[in-house]
Amino acid sequence: MREIVFDTETTGLSFHSGDRLVEIGCVELVNRVETGRTFHAYYHPERDMPSEAERVHGLSVTFLAKHPVFAAAVHDLVEFIADAPLVAHNAGFDFAFLNGELQRCGRDPVCLSRMIDTLALARTRHPGAKHSLDALCTRYGIDRSHRVLHGALLDAQLLAQVYVELRGGRQIGLGLVAQAQLGAAPAVAAEPRRIRPPRVFAASEGEMARHRAFLQTVSSPLWEAAG
Repeated sequence: MREIVFDTETTGLSFHSGDRLVEIGCVELVNRVETGRTFHAYYHPERDMPSEAERVHGLSVTFLAKHPVFAAAVHDLVEFIADAPLVAHNAGFDFAFLNGELQRCGRDPVCLSRMIDTLALARTRHPGAKHSLDALCTRYGIDRSHRVLHGALLDAQLLAQVYVELRGGRQIGLGLVAQAQLGAAPAVAAEPRRIRPPRVFAASEGEMARHRAFLQTVSSPLWEAAG
């Protein structure tokens, strides 16, 4: 099963209020195992970058001006995600921006039936706990020491590890891949059961004679007193 874990960076919190998508990072999973295939792109937002947003992800309009607008580069993204389920943390936010940008350039939006929200999964699995990406990385022992600023691809890579843990752990995915790579194990015919002859533990005549001789050397044996 192919799934895409993704994350976005934006100019703000609401596409409908004029904010835009400026970065997307995607990580491909097959049977809950990372394949090594990723997709990463920056987009010119065609507007200013609020200072609050820039402090979060560090992306300035000057930097983004060197990159294409979303509509000019959308084909590569659509080709990569194809028809796979899309996994995101607080997925409603990322889907709103992704679908907003797709519709803005005349593309069909991603059906919400393909949405998998790791925030909802975390709330179900760990009720009452903290459910931020940082908190989940800490819970599952995932190294995030290199995460200084938010970055779409880095966050998607961390989220991919979190998602696998939320679904039951790494061993599930590894087992599925191993089975797919190796194929079904060939049937092995059972060997007929061999019945061994019973072992004889009776003492020999020589051993019995030595035992009787030894008993003659015992003075005042307890068995005679008991008789």
